[in-house]
Amino acid sequence: MFPSLSARSAIVGLLAPALAIAGCDKGSPANEQAAQAANPSPDEASPDEAPAGPPAPRAGAVDRSHKGERAPDVAISDAAGDRTTLRAATGTPLLVNLWATWCAPCVKELPTLDAAARATAGRLSVVAVSQDMDAGKAKAFLATKPFAAIRPLFDPKLGLSLAYQANLPTTILYGSNGRELWRVTGELDWTGTKAKALLAEAR
Repeated sequence: MFPSLSARSAIVGLLAPALAIAGCDKGSPANEQAAQAANPSPDEASPDEAPAGPPAPRAGAVDRSHKGERAPDVAISDAAGDRTTLRAATGTPLLVNLWATWCAPCVKELPTLDAAARATAGRLSVVAVSQDMDAGKAKAFLATKPFAAIRPLFDPKLGLSLAYQANLPTTILYGSNGRELWRVTGELDWTGTKAKALLAEAR
């Protein structure tokens, strides 16, 4: 079942800043809606209207303002279709990546995320949660990729994007106590020096 009209409106509002931050593909219907929301026609735009909200964060910026928060209690599913939540993963640090097949920066960073998962196996669990409204599309995409270390999860109702108020890609690190340490919005090379330093904080 698809989100309600109000939820879908909220989703468009979330996706529009992502185009500016992460440069996601503009070819999908979701992105076309986001582009229209971000660039209204002259008839819709008000010349006296002030820009809405603060400037978008730069890609790869680290946000520690949510440190100590628990993961949203949102139902998602695994590859077999079984329901789970991020809160169910306890006792081991957890890296959560929100991505979608239509988001070019998301797709670009997935191989580095998988490499980081292999390098940190045993001390850090890594999950990639698809924000595609058609989970089958995400599953078909992943079936063509050699990712072996990241665990795929699926969130077709976009519950996590809404709960986090997140643009894509967004990656969040939780400690073994289930509390957030930091989050990164935008593409990052998860095999790079900056990422390695961040992942070393996992406890």
